Amino acid sequence: MDSFEQLDTRLRIPDLWQQQALLLLESGKDVVAQAPTGAGKTYLVELVHERRRFSRIVLTVPTRALANDKLREWEEKGWRVGIVTGDITRNPDSPLVVATLETQLPLFLEGQGPALFVVDEYQLLSDKARGLSYEMAIASAPENTRLLLLSGSVSNPEQIVTWLRRIGRDGELVEQHERPVPIETIPLEALHFNPPPSVKGFWPRLLAKALMADLGPILVFAPRRALAEKMAKQLSGALPIENPLVLSPDQYRVAGRDLGKMLKKRIAYHHSGLSYAQRAGLIEPLAKAGQLRIVVSTTGLAAGVNFSMRSTLVAESEYQVESGSEVIRPDELLQMYGRAGRRGKDEIGYALIAPKGPRFRDARRLPVKRPKELDWATMIGVMDAAVNQQRNPYEAVSRAVERLFSDTRITVGSEYSLSKPDMPCGLMIDAERARHAQPTRTEMRDTVGKWFAQPEKRLIPAGKVIKRGEEGFLPALSDAAFADGIGSGRLARVKTKSGTQFGKRVTLGYSVKGKQGVFRPASWFRSAYGSGIKTTLDWSELKDLSRDRLSAAIGFGRFAGWTKLGKKLCGRIDLREETVEAYPLPNGKGILNPETRLVHPRECLECEQLSVCRDELSKRRSPILSWQQLHLIDREGKPTRRGKVFSFFRGGEGLAIAAALEDESYSVDAISIDVANLRAGFRFDEHSEFSFRLSRACRKAYSDRSYDGYLQHGLPLHYGEGAAEIIEEWSRSPASVKKKFSEMLKIGDLQRARLEWLSLLRRIAYAPDLKWERWNELKAAALARLDQEPVSDLLVQLPPLEPMQTTRVNHRLRFPRR
Repeated sequence: MDSFEQLDTRLRIPDLWQQQALLLLESGKDVVAQAPTGAGKTYLVELVHERRRFSRIVLTVPTRALANDKLREWEEKGWRVGIVTGDITRNPDSPLVVATLETQLPLFLEGQGPALFVVDEYQLLSDKARGLSYEMAIASAPENTRLLLLSGSVSNPEQIVTWLRRIGRDGELVEQHERPVPIETIPLEALHFNPPPSVKGFWPRLLAKALMADLGPILVFAPRRALAEKMAKQLSGALPIENPLVLSPDQYRVAGRDLGKMLKKRIAYHHSGLSYAQRAGLIEPLAKAGQLRIVVSTTGLAAGVNFSMRSTLVAESEYQVESGSEVIRPDELLQMYGRAGRRGKDEIGYALIAPKGPRFRDARRLPVKRPKELDWATMIGVMDAAVNQQRNPYEAVSRAVERLFSDTRITVGSEYSLSKPDMPCGLMIDAERARHAQPTRTEMRDTVGKWFAQPEKRLIPAGKVIKRGEEGFLPALSDAAFADGIGSGRLARVKTKSGTQFGKRVTLGYSVKGKQGVFRPASWFRSAYGSGIKTTLDWSELKDLSRDRLSAAIGFGRFAGWTKLGKKLCGRIDLREETVEAYPLPNGKGILNPETRLVHPRECLECEQLSVCRDELSKRRSPILSWQQLHLIDREGKPTRRGKVFSFFRGGEGLAIAAALEDESYSVDAISIDVANLRAGFRFDEHSEFSFRLSRACRKAYSDRSYDGYLQHGLPLHYGEGAAEIIEEWSRSPASVKKKFSEMLKIGDLQRARLEWLSLLRRIAYAPDLKWERWNELKAAALARLDQEPVSDLLVQLPPLEPMQTTRVNHRLRFPRR
């Protein structure tokens, strides 16, 4: 029987939907295949490859991990397979290539493509970060390249077919609704199994009940890394060792002590903090071989490595992202629960439901909706190609967006201007026309009726300021309200050569009781006047006081004389010399409230489209206006050197690299290491020492501006300082870096950051040359860095499974009776 079980009985007959898709592809159709997780979408690709009807097939997958997994799986079949993932390029001309989608888009824009281009998990069209690349790749695929789009979580696949047909492709839909292994829902609380009291803890007792019911192996999705580790440790500590897993010395070395202890109990956790060797060399192959009783994983595994287990449990409804947490979407739940049930091993898969946890009924397909943004980099590339071909770049980019996936018209912001190109303003951006057509300056009329540009207000003596009234112009000081706003004190009439105007009176002293004509200056006045004033003064002494010093002591206006009001001694203040804000007139006077009018630019006044531009066109920032504001294109639509660099990258990465190159004091060698921060995220921030130079260059170029999908407060979206320092230190002294690992930063995070850095360096090194010395120097520096770096972690030889690790394992939990 043991020998019989070891026979290869994996002969598979294609399902009807797979046969239908195969025939459509071979007849020259594009195929959108909709089938549940586990139904055999990847097997369809293998069938196509085995029939040798397509000279070259490229399968694009969402993650590097899945690409490497498929590479190993197909190489084990003896197939000649290539891989292109940004950080690794090996045998790219093989008849079967597995790749990440972003690596293929530049080839499509040059008109190059494989015979068959397969997009796995095409629902990523809706993804905020990667959807634009998926959309552009499908829209840009050459006519002689057949498309095969695969997904199991899209509710509107027919709209994808409609899109393909709209852009001139011959698309057909193939759907499979039945799962080969049906899923049954089991509430864990309803299981009539009772683990012994020695099993303590909420999760250990729940999962022990599931194992006692023979529902293992179990894949648990714990969306947060800390929870995944905590649950795995709790389960490992609480559940007994039955049929322990024996690791080889190489496997134990890769696992390390803590993970090795868990694996002995056939329990593991899986998240991006683990090293590549731990994930791909131990946990994933052992789980695929059915050796692990429980794997607790973060959500990345749902769209990552292709393996299933008998049962799936989703522990929480939220998962962690850089900005906080997000609720798991119904289609993501569908993918997670879809991992339940192993084709060929299980007749039924089980969706295990924990109290207060997500329910299987909450999992459903969702419609694909494109992100709001456009792929700016690709669009700038389209404009550059148009310029090189002496075509109108604005027209070229407008035609390009017509091929994108949308029920409504997508615009870049130059559509109206293209329809009315010969306008006096000469502007080719709709929002710029709308803003230009608004009144841009204000004119005011002087006292003789002449209009001129309204100047800024300035300080003018109040005696030279006039006010426009119903009967003409009057001195401003003839208005009580205006005079009351100058200085302190109360209003008073002051006689001048031109007549009586309003001034002020200020209490300066009081009469001395019992002494006729004698006054005592107020204490504040004596202090302000300074030396030379007595404590009491009679009329003759008051008249001898210096008017200049009196004016200075009062603090505003000009002293104009004394006034007795009962016991108070007041000074009259002439306000004519006090300066006030007013609009200056050509005659040297000022006016408070001139007659004004708004004036449009001269070319707009002569344009028949003024009312359209002013009242109908939107002034909101359009994509093409953003490109001009960021100096990616000039007014004629020709990409600048900054724009050309930007077009070589995704998101805001090119903006950061261009900004760094524009800073002549920033050496290209330093830039080549600091770009490691561009995809690092938040986990390295506390280790930043010198790589702030890149963020400083960005802020200098873009200040604090934000553009959805590209810049947030002047920095690319996934920018995180500190990665450059840690990567450089790791290459010098790996032991010192290990001391910096924490709950926030783990070996897997460092490996991922390094892979992203190497991917960026390759993109820089092999990007086109430009007529910019600094750019070409950076390319040379990137190539030199790549030559110095050791072989990628993804190419390291992983320990093979031991013979005993490939035999069937019974995961049913049986507690020994005492």
